[in-house]
Amino acid sequence: MASKITYKYKNVAKEISFAYDKFHNMHEAVAAEEGIDLTNYLKMVQAIEMTSKGSSAVRNYRDAEFVKMGFSDLYFIKGDPKAE
Repeated sequence: MASKITYKYKNVAKEISFAYDKFHNMHEAVAAEEGIDLTNYLKMVQAIEMTSKGSSAVRNYRDAEFVKMGFSDLYFIKGDPKAE
């Protein structure tokens, strides 16, 4: 089943196709679509993961950073309702 992601980047609504064979998660996919380099972000996520086992620190950091980058309203749209 195909997946799509809907999101806003700098208050402009967009929709893209998503596949796990290309990206680990929807955040990486939307950043790639907008041409944003996540190298420093991913290093910080790795550091947070090593120091905060079992907490929501990574999710909180991710959410805050993506808002700073200009993203909002990220959602998966699974399947194609028109195809059913």
